[in-house]
Amino acid sequence: MGKIIAIANQKGGVGKTTTAINLSAALAASGQRVLLIDADPQANATSGLGIEPKNMSSTVYECLVDEYPVRSATVDTDVEGLKLLGSRIDLVGAELELVEKQNRERVLKKAISDVKNDYDYIIIDCSPSLGLITVNALTAADSVIIPVQAEYFALEGISKLLNTIRIIKGKLNAALRIEGFLVTMYDARLRLANEIFEELKGHFGDMVFNTVIPRNTRISEAPSHGMPVIIYDPTCRGATSHIQLAQEIIARSKS
Repeated sequence: MGKIIAIANQKGGVGKTTTAINLSAALAASGQRVLLIDADPQANATSGLGIEPKNMSSTVYECLVDEYPVRSATVDTDVEGLKLLGSRIDLVGAELELVEKQNRERVLKKAISDVKNDYDYIIIDCSPSLGLITVNALTAADSVIIPVQAEYFALEGISKLLNTIRIIKGKLNAALRIEGFLVTMYDARLRLANEIFEELKGHFGDMVFNTVIPRNTRISEAPSHGMPVIIYDPTCRGATSHIQLAQEIIARSKS
C-alpha cells in the first residue's frame, strides 16, 4: 500500500514544487513506484516534468470535481517508475465547486483510494495556501514534508502551518504526522544558513531531515528544460542531495 506524502508550506518560494518534482524522481530512480499529484493551480510540477498543462485532457481538477478516475487521468513521465496526475489553472475554480460537495475535505482521499495500492509513494505538491485543496491533500496524506528555506524569516509561518496540521489531525485525519522538515536552498558558507539549520534541529530534533538541499544552479535550470535535476545533471550536488533525501525517506518508512 502506497505511502501518501504531502509537501506543504503556505510560505511561497521555499522550494516546495522543486522538492516534489525531484523527490518523486529520486524515489522512482531508487526503484520505487511513484505517483506525483500536482495539486497547485500554477501547475509548475506538471510543466517541470515536461508536460504541457493545457494539452492534458484530464487532470486533478476532473478527478476532484467530476469524480473522473485517477487511474485514467495519470500520465507517464520520462522518469521510469514515475507517473503524474497533472494540474491546470482551472484548479483555481475547484475550491468553489468543492464547497457544495458532501465530505468536501475528503474528496481527494476518496479519489486516490483506488490507486493507493498501485504505488509505493504518492507525493502531493500543495499550493502555497491553506485553502480547501491543501486541506484535502493533508486529509488524504499519511505524512507531510515541510520545506524550509535556509534564509532569514525561514521560520515565519511555520507555526500557522503546524496549527493547521493540528486542526486536521483533530478533525479530519488523526493519523497525519510530520514526515520531516527539509532545509532547502542551503549554503554551508553562510553563518545564517547554519544557524537556521541548528535552530530547526533545536526546535524539532529528529523531525529535521539530515539531508539538506543546497542552493544549486542546476536545480534552478532543470524545470525550464522540463526534467528533474537527476536527469538534467545526474552528478550535480542538487541531484545527489535529492537521491540522499529519497534514501532517507525510504529508510524512515522501513523503521
